Order: sequence, then structure tokens, then C-alpha cells
Amino acid sequence: MRVDVVAVGTELLLGQIVDTNSSWIGEQLAAHGFDSLLQVKVGDNLGRVESAFRRALADADAVIVCGGLGPTHDDLTREAIAAVMGVSLHMRDDIGDRIREMFSARGRYMADNNLRQALVPEGAEVIVQTRGTAPGLICPVRIDGVDKVLYAVPGVPHEMKEMMERAILPDLHRRSGEVAVIASRVLRTWGESESGLNERLDPIIAELEGVGNPTLAFLASGWEGIKVRLTAKAPTTEAANELLDMWAGRVLEVVGTQVFGFDDDTMESVVLQMLRERGLTLGLAESVTGGLVGARLTGIAGASDVLRGGIVSYASEVKFDLLGVPEGPVVSEAAAAAMASGARRALGADVGLALTGVAGPAEQDGMPVGTLCIGIAIGDDVHTAMARLPGQREQMRQMSVITALDFLRRTLATPGA
Repeated sequence: MRVDVVAVGTELLLGQIVDTNSSWIGEQLAAHGFDSLLQVKVGDNLGRVESAFRRALADADAVIVCGGLGPTHDDLTREAIAAVMGVSLHMRDDIGDRIREMFSARGRYMADNNLRQALVPEGAEVIVQTRGTAPGLICPVRIDGVDKVLYAVPGVPHEMKEMMERAILPDLHRRSGEVAVIASRVLRTWGESESGLNERLDPIIAELEGVGNPTLAFLASGWEGIKVRLTAKAPTTEAANELLDMWAGRVLEVVGTQVFGFDDDTMESVVLQMLRERGLTLGLAESVTGGLVGARLTGIAGASDVLRGGIVSYASEVKFDLLGVPEGPVVSEAAAAAMASGARRALGADVGLALTGVAGPAEQDGMPVGTLCIGIAIGDDVHTAMARLPGQREQMRQMSVITALDFLRRTLATPGA
């Protein structure tokens, strides 16, 4: 069963409000096994709203409309639905009485226009409101001889979610007669371009296109790496997870250590857990990133059992005096190594991680913009790496964070580290 989504409101088009409702509805539809292939936003104009409903219903079995059910002149969803159904609106006295009672119970004056929320298209079923004033609607529609359904819910998120869970999802299951689960597995990668991953995974993609289930998609996320998302549809959660386990294993065989985590993992959460499992503490020395690594790590709850602290050694003199970096170029692998050892010593940590580089706008120490030098000190062992990163200043700094943490991840995963 295909269920598409239309969000109503000019404020959504102007960017004054971010449409998180459609995203949440799409997530719920997927979790309940319904296909949702289109999400549309439309402004507060009766003709355009009606047209958007008709276009969506032409292709979908059901459409969920979010917003436009309030009391003001620009809340036009009811009128548009009535036009699509070919019926008139009528006043439901029971809903009007409930709205009056709600205002009275709160000791608030009720403007007469609130009773617009009691107007219901002929033949529509009301979803009783339990948290606000505007009820939802379940509206049977016949398009080109085919029976379909249009649902309307308020744009207030907590009101919308309650109606979806209580009334709309159960009604969709009843109408579809299907029981299916759609589940996804996301493999988080770092270190290769989207095109490079695509090329390496071409044989697996060809196999998946042949069997049709699960599907594979790439999601680029800037300086968070490339996500490889597998999506499976099956009668049960267990069956969907079996499919995902098998094909995720196939992807791992190809991509290998470039996969640093799954689903909601982040590079910082993975690195913290690796250190935690090894009983190691971490100290930071940051130059080019100016504390960004520490900020990312401390954004994870419980980081204090691993992270000892960080030194933002932005000035060269701090590198020399506090971290023991020898006089000379401060953007070099040798300087990064000395910074890592200095951070480990000064902060009393088991592991020191250091970053120095050139974010721009001009080169430094003969190194071009985009140069990153990383140092890791674990006991008496010191590891270094150099990377050339693309982008403008802020992009380079953000990419430096995940690049350095990935180098630490790989170092920790090396036997004997």
C-alpha cells in the first residue's frame, strides 16, 4: 500500500518552520511496512492545496495531510478536502461544544473563529482531539473509480503524533490487509568518495537489483563520511534483520575497515568505546582544530571516564613551552608527534592525540592549505600521519576532527597497539 504525505503551510516554504512532521510520518510508515514515495509541501492557497491533494491521490492509495486545520482564514485544508470529495462542510455541534469546554476549562476567552475547527466534510470520520482543539479527519475519496483515503492531522507535532499512533496507522493496517516491516541498516564509512564506494560495491548492487530486496543507497553527509544504507522489507522484524545481517556482511567483506560504525554510531562514540574497552584514557593537543575534537568527544555522555582533557596549543610558543615541541616548523609530523607525547605527559593520559595543520587562508611552514599532521602517543610508541584535506577553512577543520579520530581508531585496532 502506497501512502504519500502533503504538508500544508506557507511558513514551511519560507523556511520559517522546518518540516519535521513529514520526516516523522515517513519514518512511521516505513516501520509499519507502508511504501511512501512522495512528500510535498504546499502554501496556504485553496486552489494549490486542492491541486496538491488531487495530484497525490492520483498515484497513492492513501494521503496523509499535515497542517491547515486551525481556526484562521488561511487554514484551508478542510475546504480543499471537501472540494476533492465533492461534498460540503457541515458544523458538528459536538465538536463545537468540546472546543468551548476546553477554552472554559483553561479560563481563556474563545474567539468565534475557533468554531471553524468543528466544520467537517460530509462523509468524513472525525479523529477526536485529545490534546488540542482541531480534530483530525479520515476522508474516503473515490478517484477514477478507485476507493482511496485522505487523512488530515494538525500541524502541532504532539497532536499529530498522537493521532497517527491512535487512529491513522491502525486504520491503514485495516484497509491494506497487509502486515510487513521495513527495516534499515546503515554502515558508516570514512576515507573514500561516494563514487569510489559505488564502484567497489557495483557487483553487490547488481545482485541486489536482481533480487529486489533489500535495496542499497549511498548517503553523503559532508564531514561525517559516506553512509551505506540497506533497506529490507519482510513479514516480520526478525526476517528483515536476517536479510540485513546477510547483506551487511557482504558489504563489509568489500569495504572492510573503512566501516567505522553502524546506524547511530559516530566516529567519536566508536573511538571512546574502543578506549573504554581497553581501559585507556585520552589527552588531546589541538592546534588547527582549536578544541573541536574535545567538543565532539565531550558531546558524548560518559566521555569523562576516558577523556582526561585537552590543550589548545594554537600559538607556537605554547607548543614549545607546554608540550615540549622542539624549535622548528610546527606543521609537521615531527611536531605532531611531540605534541601527542606532551599531551599524554601533561594530562596524565595513557594515549595522546595531537593535530596541527594549515586551515588557511595562506600556507604555513611551506605546507599548503589543507595540510593536517596527526600524532598519537601510546606508551613509548608514537604514530604519525599526514593528510591533504579539501575545502574552505571550516570544512577543513571539521574534516580534520574525523580524520584524526579515524587514525586513532585504526591505530587502536592494530594488533599490539
